[in-house]
Amino acid sequence: MAARQEVTAWRPRVPGVTEVFHAHFTEYAYPMHVHDAWTLLIVDDGAVRYDLDRHEHGTPHDTVSLLPPHVPHNGSPATPHGFRKRVLYLDSSLLGDELIGPAVDGPDLRDPVLRRRVGQVHGALGRPGDELEAESRLALVGERLREHLRRRAARQRPDPALARSLRELLDEHVTEGLVLADAARLLHAHPAHLVRAFSTAYGIPPHQYLMSRRVGRARRLLLDGLAPGEVAVATGFCDQAHLTRHFKKLVGVTPGRYRLSSR
Repeated sequence: MAARQEVTAWRPRVPGVTEVFHAHFTEYAYPMHVHDAWTLLIVDDGAVRYDLDRHEHGTPHDTVSLLPPHVPHNGSPATPHGFRKRVLYLDSSLLGDELIGPAVDGPDLRDPVLRRRVGQVHGALGRPGDELEAESRLALVGERLREHLRRRAARQRPDPALARSLRELLDEHVTEGLVLADAARLLHAHPAHLVRAFSTAYGIPPHQYLMSRRVGRARRLLLDGLAPGEVAVATGFCDQAHLTRHFKKLVGVTPGRYRLSSR
């Protein structure tokens, strides 16, 4: 079977949704990366296996998966014919950061009602003029997600002060970047110790975290209509080729093809 990489992405006029992403991949595997939004995922065909917080998970078709922001994860096909998925990226207005811990503890939710409602949100988002319906259905989805997460006892993720401080520095310098020696000086730590502390706490090295954040910003700008060359400059990449290399690694298609996929 020839490898397939089909994507459709757009930014709807619905509060709380930063992006809608539909994809069909047969062989593509996502490396470890992060998002700055909540990832609400349903799989319509096949299945995805992924690691989140060093634990393996899967997404059969009757499952809703909720991956929290800032927590590294990957993803690859769990069936020979790949997978077809629909994703909503949600901002913190629907789900707050206080729910990240419970989501890490159990990201895969077996809830037929929730699964059906998420599908209905996607259906409404795909019909221009039905934004009120999409917003109304999304409100019910958010309510049910919060019920699931609040029933769990949140556990404290390993987030030592040094790793957290470096993450905050990286978040402040996503576009312009950060020299490791400067971070070490600001945080009064040896560069190698910084890298080890960050990688141990988050399961991803600092440079990979930074690139994930840049690609996340690039996705939004591409959906706003900016050309890949402009996006590369605006998000801190050396040039368009630099952006393309990292974007394709994390999203599965080139920035140009992603931009053309937008509705």
